[in-house]
Amino acid sequence: MNAWIAIGVTVLGCYAVKLAGLLVPAHTVERPYVRRLAALLPVALLAALTAQQTFSDGHALVLDARATGLAAAAVALLLRAPFLLVVAAAVAVTAGLRAVGW
Repeated sequence: MNAWIAIGVTVLGCYAVKLAGLLVPAHTVERPYVRRLAALLPVALLAALTAQQTFSDGHALVLDARATGLAAAAVALLLRAPFLLVVAAAVAVTAGLRAVGW
């Protein structure tokens, strides 16, 4: 039953956030500062999620094959590789290092 309570609270929270966004006056959303913030916020959140998933294991900070896969993706991005090649490089390096036991 606790799962259904959590689902209900999540549904109500999502609806409240959506409603709050619709109630914001249009002139507030059209300010240059708000537009810049709205453009940069998804990038910052994605970077934080990537860092958290790459460098943590539960409550501990770790450096393992995931970090080298991220480094391989960064190198591929610096070389202006297509997105699928960036993902493939990260996967190949991570999987290769895990296969050899690192």
